[in-house]
Amino acid sequence: MSETDQTIMLGSAAIERSRERRRPIGTKSLALRRQHLFKKIGRMFMAGGAVLIAAAIFGAVIQPLGFTGVMAVTLLLIGVAVLFGKWPPFPEPRQADLPKADLRQLAGRTEIWLEAQRPALPAPARQLVDGIGVQLDLLAPQLQTLDAATPAAANIRKLVGEDLPELVAGYQRIPAGLRGEAHGGRTPDDTLLGGLRMLEREIGDAARSLAAGEIDKLATRERYLQLKYEGLESDDGAAPTS
Repeated sequence: MSETDQTIMLGSAAIERSRERRRPIGTKSLALRRQHLFKKIGRMFMAGGAVLIAAAIFGAVIQPLGFTGVMAVTLLLIGVAVLFGKWPPFPEPRQADLPKADLRQLAGRTEIWLEAQRPALPAPARQLVDGIGVQLDLLAPQLQTLDAATPAAANIRKLVGEDLPELVAGYQRIPAGLRGEAHGGRTPDDTLLGGLRMLEREIGDAARSLAAGEIDKLATRERYLQLKYEGLESDDGAAPTS
């Protein structure tokens, strides 16, 4: 293989890794990134508006801006757009941050962390990480109303914020050349895949368990309304007694 072919191959691999890194595994990570973007756009418009108001006051009270003033305001607006387009950067979560994350954002922030680790995992593990992203999307709505002080919240925080990241990080701490060697009858690759399968199942079960509780509450409420309003209808339809 020529040096040119090697360079092309390395460049293609780098592009593919970049695509893999940017590819979301769930909708909640996208929602957090979109929320951050909208906040930056809002700050950009506020700062730009302040510049225009200040320029208008200067032109009305002190002296007309003229061509030079207009160009200065234009350059200042461009500078504001560049500044607030880059700042503040999106706060990429670290592994140590996940156990302490707001419960309502735990699923999304875990997805973002997994997206960053995904390119370094073997292909079968990347497919399982995609599946975990689906389960985290199912779990996320339940976390919006779950009391953070309940045992269920503590269990989910440990499962999603501690056990899952530690499994992936523990695998990455093993030298790449040793990940395919068997130790105790199993390779690190096998252990990673087995752990990810189990965690995918556990996260899905947690989502369905919390949803089942809400479904039971809804059914109980429906039954209460039936008894209440059927009783009222019976009273309204009863014949008056003489």
